[in-house]
Amino acid sequence: MADKKSELDVESAKEESSASVVQYDSSGPVTEAEKALRWKQDKRIVPLSAGIYFLCYLDRSNIGNAKIMNASTGHDLLTETGMTNFQYTISLMVFLVAYGLFEVPSNILLKKLRPSRWIAFLMLAWGALTVALGGVRTYAAVTAVRFLLGVFEAGLFPGLVYYLTFWYRAEERSIRVAFILASATLAGAFGGAIAYAIGHMDGAGGLSAWRWLFVIEGIPSCLSALLVWLLLPDYPEGAAWLTTPERELAVRRLRVEGSKGHHKAMTWADAKATLVDWRLWGHYVVYFGISTPFSSLSLFTPSITAGLGYHDLQAQLMTVPPYAVAYVVQILTSWSADHFNARGLHSAALATIGAVGFLASAVLPEDAYASRYGCLIVAASGAFACIPPLLGWLSSNIFSTASVGLAIALNIGLGGAPGQIVGVWIYKADEAKLGYPTGHWTNAALLFMVAVGCVMLRVYYALRNRKIIRGATDGEEVRLFKY
Repeated sequence: MADKKSELDVESAKEESSASVVQYDSSGPVTEAEKALRWKQDKRIVPLSAGIYFLCYLDRSNIGNAKIMNASTGHDLLTETGMTNFQYTISLMVFLVAYGLFEVPSNILLKKLRPSRWIAFLMLAWGALTVALGGVRTYAAVTAVRFLLGVFEAGLFPGLVYYLTFWYRAEERSIRVAFILASATLAGAFGGAIAYAIGHMDGAGGLSAWRWLFVIEGIPSCLSALLVWLLLPDYPEGAAWLTTPERELAVRRLRVEGSKGHHKAMTWADAKATLVDWRLWGHYVVYFGISTPFSSLSLFTPSITAGLGYHDLQAQLMTVPPYAVAYVVQILTSWSADHFNARGLHSAALATIGAVGFLASAVLPEDAYASRYGCLIVAASGAFACIPPLLGWLSSNIFSTASVGLAIALNIGLGGAPGQIVGVWIYKADEAKLGYPTGHWTNAALLFMVAVGCVMLRVYYALRNRKIIRGATDGEEVRLFKY
């Protein structure tokens, strides 16, 4: 099957470029015209995409702050809805079930309906649902709204990763994915600060502060949907804000390594070839491993800091430093991974660092609050920073427009969603006084698995490239896999 897939990859590359067999050395020099074009694209695409994901992450993770907000006075989410800790975990899980089920359909609709229209619709829907959470009164209502929130947020992140393949070459994507994903770490940092401020609104207008949290953080997503509809560019071929020479250059530079807006939607043959390509399943397994720490930190960092001697609003404020440091590490790691064309090894290294942070948290004494807080910062930095290179690595090693959208959606749907479901269960409420050892041990083990998986994939791609080169005739050009 591997040999057949290699042939399919080369054949796909042939069709993309109109050359006999494609060799594309993306590490070659970039012209000044390309640099100018890329910067023009960046100014239009990256801040807008990062802002969209910032709002998305803020709206999906604020339930963690609502759980502990003013808990000492009984004005928190669990007390006012009558939820138990087990029911709260169920409400987190149903979000991720929906998240996993709707990844693939959403990416298909993104291509069919155009990115700007589909993403704007998703934003309006999840913003309205977040506001609706401010009015829930029962466990059933919380669970139902969280499920619908998962349906509409499911398509955003894989959709944005897919969207970048229409605009950027393989070696340009990880750093841009990092800026988008790093907005989640900013949302985590700002989310704690915002929750700290809103926590002082308890009782304002007759509403508890946690209800104001959902309302205030949901409204910006609704209002921003119109801006996304109007401002987010769809494909280079139709970008009116580019000159004719710039549009031609944008299309030409992506003739091999980019997706094409004018290409037809995925066929069953495309889907089957993607589903049976076992090397992609290696990526999915690795992404499962990183998704559990990502999910658990996203939802339980306020609870973890509350178990480190901080209480109520102070615990929310102390969630800011781990996310702030993770943001910087994420950007630097992704830039280095693209610059040195070594995405697998960078992800392996950062996963190992994150694993060590969790491992130390698990073995330190329960009352070593300062040391364990430092370990939380290390763990968060490593866990978040290895994700963008992984996604850039996957998208750069899929050679057709039809396959890349499906593979990215499967990576996050089959790998990411199950991993995130595991993440909602590992930080047990009855282990708060013990320092949450189950959660830390689980995350450490999975991050070590991520590191090993990345190294194995790196070795595999090196062997595949050697085989491709040996099979090429003299003067024949071929496209090789990225590391």
